[in-house]
Amino acid sequence: VPTGREIMMASDDGFTFLKLFPATAVGGIPLLKAFAGPFADVAFCPTGGVTVETASQFLALPNVKVVGGSWLTPADAMKSGDWARITELAKQASAIR
Repeated sequence: VPTGREIMMASDDGFTFLKLFPATAVGGIPLLKAFAGPFADVAFCPTGGVTVETASQFLALPNVKVVGGSWLTPADAMKSGDWARITELAKQASAIR
């Protein structure tokens, strides 16, 4: 959900945990901070433009529970079956706080 209107519609349908996509393109951290007031009962999973470098900044927000990013599964590693690399990236991601 990239807009307040969509959040209101989802909330009306009983949803309290929503995916924000494309997170950085629609406003990123400042947008999530702005959503915190009027949508205090809604939590988010931002994806789209979130990187290993910015994940902790998103996770520091009280209305962000998890983040997603394609850095976990780079196309070249998937194509070549480099599971050791993907495993290492997953370990790094799980250490992000």
